[in-house]
This record gives sequence, C-alpha cells and structure tokens, in this order.
Amino acid sequence: MTDTVRTLSRRGFLSGTGALVVAFSFQPSARESAAADAPGEKGLVRVRAEGSAPAARESWLVLTADRITVYSGKVELGTGIRTALTQMVVEELRLDVADVAYVQGDTLLSVSQQGTTGSKSLQEGGIELRQAAATAYRELLRRAAARLDVPADRLTAENGSFRVRSGREAGSAGQDARSVSYRLLLESGVDVVPLDATAPLVPTGDYRVVGRSVRRVELPGKLDGRFRYLSDLRLPGMLYGRVIRPPGRNATDPVVGQLARAQAVPGFVAVVREGRFVGVVAESEWAAARAAAPATGITVAWTPGPALIPQAELATALRDPANHYRTVLEQDGGVDPVFDAADTVLTAEYFTPFHMHGAMGASSAVADVRESPDPETGIQATVWASSQNVTNLRGSLAHLLGIGPERVRVLFEEASGCYGHNGADDAAADAVLLSRAARRPVQVQWTRQNEHAWEPLGGAQAHDMRGALGPDGITAWSHRFYAVPASSRPQQGNSGTLLAGALTGRLPAALPQSSVNNSGRNAPVTYGFPQRVEARLVKPFETTGTPAGVPAGPLVYRLPRTSSLRSLGGFSNNFANESFFDEMAHAGGHDPLELRIASLPDPRAVAVCRALRSLWRDRPRGTAGVGAGVAFQQYEVHDAYAAAYAEVEVDLGTGRVRVRRVVVAHDCGLIVNPDGLRNQIEGNVMQGVSRTLKEEVRYTADRVTSVVWESNSFNPTPQYEVLRFDEIPVVGTILINRPDKPPLGGGEPTIGTIPGALANAVFAATGKRIRSLPLSPERVRAALGE
Repeated sequence: MTDTVRTLSRRGFLSGTGALVVAFSFQPSARESAAADAPGEKGLVRVRAEGSAPAARESWLVLTADRITVYSGKVELGTGIRTALTQMVVEELRLDVADVAYVQGDTLLSVSQQGTTGSKSLQEGGIELRQAAATAYRELLRRAAARLDVPADRLTAENGSFRVRSGREAGSAGQDARSVSYRLLLESGVDVVPLDATAPLVPTGDYRVVGRSVRRVELPGKLDGRFRYLSDLRLPGMLYGRVIRPPGRNATDPVVGQLARAQAVPGFVAVVREGRFVGVVAESEWAAARAAAPATGITVAWTPGPALIPQAELATALRDPANHYRTVLEQDGGVDPVFDAADTVLTAEYFTPFHMHGAMGASSAVADVRESPDPETGIQATVWASSQNVTNLRGSLAHLLGIGPERVRVLFEEASGCYGHNGADDAAADAVLLSRAARRPVQVQWTRQNEHAWEPLGGAQAHDMRGALGPDGITAWSHRFYAVPASSRPQQGNSGTLLAGALTGRLPAALPQSSVNNSGRNAPVTYGFPQRVEARLVKPFETTGTPAGVPAGPLVYRLPRTSSLRSLGGFSNNFANESFFDEMAHAGGHDPLELRIASLPDPRAVAVCRALRSLWRDRPRGTAGVGAGVAFQQYEVHDAYAAAYAEVEVDLGTGRVRVRRVVVAHDCGLIVNPDGLRNQIEGNVMQGVSRTLKEEVRYTADRVTSVVWESNSFNPTPQYEVLRFDEIPVVGTILINRPDKPPLGGGEPTIGTIPGALANAVFAATGKRIRSLPLSPERVRAALGE
C-alpha cells in the first residue's frame, strides 16, 4: 500500500477525475449469511438510494482508472487473507491477480468488521466483498454495452477490457472487433452505487483465480527486506518510551528514585507516572532503555500485594466453587435418564495450563497525542498498532484519554504475526500515555521479557467428563469445564482491560456471562448422542461488585491476565472431548475412528474422518513405544470440519514424545487459495504440537517467571519452551474442496484436533492415558512408572 493511499480520506476519491464506488454493509455476524448458498439472502445488505453519499458504517470498493482499492476492516496478521480477499475481488471483475490497494484496519477509512478473529475473515468479509465486486462488474458491463451500442450479452470481458463477441461466439453471423477498456469506462464522473444483491456471481465452474494457489501479495517485500513493519515506523520528532512494570501483579505505591542519574543519560526527556504506571521517554531507544534500567537510570520501589493462586494448586483451584463467579448450563440434552439406565458409565478429569501467544517479535506501537483536536479532521490522538480490532482499541484508548472515540484514529500496521490478543493493544495504551505526557509522538517497543511477563495469556482450563456406553457405542455425554474466560481484550468505552488502564486505576467491564465464543468454544461436540455442557466461570480477580461480575472497587488479581489465544477454549475443550471419546471407544471395544464415523450425523463431518481411513488401517499398532491416534472437530460446531491423524514415538526410558507424522483432512467449503490454506493448516499443526508437548507458563506468587526462550548456566531464568525446527513432524493435508458451499475460515479449525490426536497416539504407544498437558518427558515418564 502506498503512502498516498494510506493518507487519502474516503471523501477524497469523490473529488477525483473518475471513480466507481460500491458501498456495502457488513453484518455484526455473517454466520447466517455464510450458511446460505446465495449471497443475496434477505438481510445481507442494506440498499441505499442511488448516488447517495456512503454512510460511515458502510465499506467501500473503489475502482478508478489507475487502481482498485478495497477498504477492509479485516487485517493481514500473517494468514494471507489479503491475498485471498484480493482473489475473490478480481475473480468477479474478470481480471487476473492485480495490484489491489488494500486499505486495512484504519478507523478513519474502513468500517468495523468485528475484528480479525475466530478464523472468520473469508466467511464474514469475503462474501460481501465478492458481491460488491460483482456489483461493480455489472455496472461496468452496463456502461460498456451503452458505449458500444450492443446488448450486454454480446460482450465478454478479459484483460481489463470488454469486447464484442464474434459471430460464432454470439451465435450469429458477422464479426465485430470493437472493444472498450475498463480504464475508459472509469475516466469521467463519480458514481456511488449500492451493493446489488442480485448481481450474478461468476459460476464456480468458470473460476480462473479463485481456487488457484496464488502467491501471497506481501511476501516478496518480507523476503527481501523491503517490507516495513510497525517497528520500522518513524515520525518527525518521535521519542522512544520504556515502561517500568511492577515486580508483582498486585504491587502498589511506586516510589521513583535516582531521577538525577536518569537525567544524566544523554537524550533523556522525562519520567512519566500516573498511578502505578511508570515510564520514561527519551530521544533514542538506547537512551530510553538506559534511563529505565535500575542499574543506569531510575529505580522504583514497590509495596508487595496479595499473592496469586499457586501454580501447583491451579487444577484444584479452578474447580473450587469459591473461585467461580458464574455457572452456566450451556447445553442440556436431557442426559440424566440415559445415565441412570446405563450399565457402563465412565468418568475422567483433564487439565491444560496457561499458554503464551509467544510471538517471535515483541509488541510495539506508536502514538501521537496532541493537546487539541485537528481543526480539519477532529482527530486528537493517532495510534499505529498491530491490533486485531482497531475499532475496539479506539474505544479503549479514548476512554483511557478521557475523550470521545471520534477524536482517536487507530491505524493497523503489520507487526509480528499473532493468533489472538497478545501485547499489541497493551503496547498501544503504553504509547498513548507516554505521548500525552511528552506532547510528542512516542514509539514503545517491548522487550522479550516484557512480552513474556506481561502479555495476556491463553486461559487454563479443567474438565470433568462423564459418558455412558451401550452395545453400539456412546449413548450420553456430559462435559463440565472450569475456565478463566478471555477478558483482557479491548472493549468499547473501557480501558480497564488494558495493562496501562489497570495500572492507572481503571476498572474492567463486566466479566463474560457466558462461555459461548470464549472459553466454551467447542465444548459441545457435534456427535449424534445427547449431551450436557456446563461452564463454571472462574474469576481472575477479587473485587467489590455486583453478583453479575461488574467490578466496583479495588482489584486484587488471583490469576494471570487472559485473552484470546488461537481457538480460545477450543484447544482445551477438544483435548478433553477427543481424548475422552477415545477412552470411551476403547472401553466399549470399538475402533476409535469407526466409532466417530458412526456417531457423526453430518455427511461432511463423516467425509473428513473417512479420508483418514487408509492411514488408520495401516497405522503402527503400538509396539515399542510407537502409536497413532485420531481426533475430529467441527470448528465452533457450525464452521469448518477437520480430522487429524498423528503418529508418535515415545522413548520409554526418558518419556520424550516425538511426533513423526500428522495428516489433516480439512473441509472449509470453497477453497480460495489452496496453498494459503495448506500454510494455515501446517501452522495449526506446528503450534498445536508445541502447545501439546511443551508449552506451559510458569509463575510464582507474584509474577510470570518463564520470560526467556531458553535457560542456560548463564541465565537460569525459567524458559517458555516451544517446538524447535528439528522437532517438526512431517505434515500432510487432504483438502476437500466444495465450490458450491460458502468459504469458511481455515486459520483455526485444525489446532483443536492436535492435542487429542497426540494424547491418543501416546496412549496407543504406551497404554498410559495422560490427561494433563503438556505431554512433557517428566509427565510421560511419571505415567510410565505408575
């Protein structure tokens, strides 16, 4: 994206020499629309009067003589959605992969699309964008027919031009070589048209771009070093900031010392303090680091606060009713009579720890907060952040600053890829407070230790499973889970969920009152037997407040902060579900894969499981520590389907698990970019293997301690262990393309299948069922010794 495109206002296009603008609305949730085969279903779009000005909540697809511009609330986080959405646009415009300007995540120029989350970008953004492109094509076709004075059905489009079809093509005699380019059709006048829900889409059988493995449009610049990340952003007069964090989550009353020593650092500008938020700003990153370091700059003394729940007691504490703020029966299938009549009832308990996002690049942000709003735009604070939801972040930052959200502009800039809310939003809040105090732009760059110690985490969960068996399989199912909900995410009108907001005394909003689309993601199963799903929601802090979970007084944190991490509760829930399903299958003498197939009523679910049959038939049969396992899930119980086959080798002496092979069968409807989809599936597998075998946040009574990648004799700090290159398994993908179905997200469905498939493979290899993650050598060795 060029700087020119980045700085243009949407109104700026209307003053150009010529443009065709298609304005369209995004629904708060497009799930119902995605479920419909035709994009023109009732309620998908809101039609406006022809030629009227686009509303602020409408998105734009703009065609000019020089380029195509998409204004999108969906941002590129490393998943390739910019490329896939571009493919969908150019397909409908009968173009090859063109240079589409993609204005993403700018609260001044693009509308909110509920953030880039939940593997929803194609199904909740692509459908409307495709219809907008079809609308633009229909308007171009109308113009071309009028200009060439032929019926529209006599025209065909290729290479950015319409031409009159030959007599043979049109079914009539004679030749007509006339043509007109898109450029000529767009050179004069500005037309704003509403999305036409009846504009026909390109038939799937005629696709030339969608379904092709197109190269990612942003990768060349990343590979040769030309790509500019957020940390590369430089503004005139920009300062650099560092924040000095409390030693413990509940530490209070900071006392700043050694100010003269910090002032002596060349380039030092100021110390900023607001409540428990303490930071420094300087003319260079090096000066800020020295002024913030206790050995060379200021010192900060703190009063210790109450301790966190001990990590060793976490599984018990999650189940303790004293730590719950709400119990919700999320699903009730009337299972009690079935359990009462069953001859065989099994129970089991499972547990997963806190996980980090663990981005390889630490978070950063830039903020420019002015004393008064810009007289032309009304903007007072401009913030560059790698946020998944710039609209919510804008609301949070406006609350932090005490100004209206219309006076804050947040622009997405790509940084280290993320799958959930890591430290990106917190870094933005840091930069805002420092810039307001310094009255100049400020860049904040977290360190590795900052990121590991203070990023919000994927929540720990515990599970109580109960199942009834009959002669033909599972007859009833009960899943009660105990979870810390993802609550440290930007929220409109509230900054208490952000780290800087909490340190300056802001209180978070009400805790989630349901687990749906949060810690309860994929807690229900899509098998055909009746089930009961109950959520026990765990309070992350103590506070005075209402029973509804609205904090009203000082907070005392009992657990580390949590936020969205790839698939949220789906990773832990499906670990428990698919491990327990395997237990039930073995207890009843059933083949685990065939019982899944027999228990699934959805033909598409059955298809991904059947795709693994040949692998499963030829699997290693659990000799000498080698075994295989399978797992299945339909993501969020109504989206994409994934089934995984895994082979492991367990060292029976050390307990070390090595994953030899993983194969994933995947159905996400229409496949837009096969290579991009494979990349996402492979990434799911790698992260899933890492979280299953290795990852676990370590913390003490007051802080997270696993703040480095690797411990050694020179740095004995506990490490946060992740999968290494020499531990990567062979990964295979079986893609089931359904061009007649809407596209569904491919960024998250696979990861939920990985922990169950691996744990089931370890059981097949050792005969030992391990119900807590990670499957570390110590845990496996202990199980082997029992």
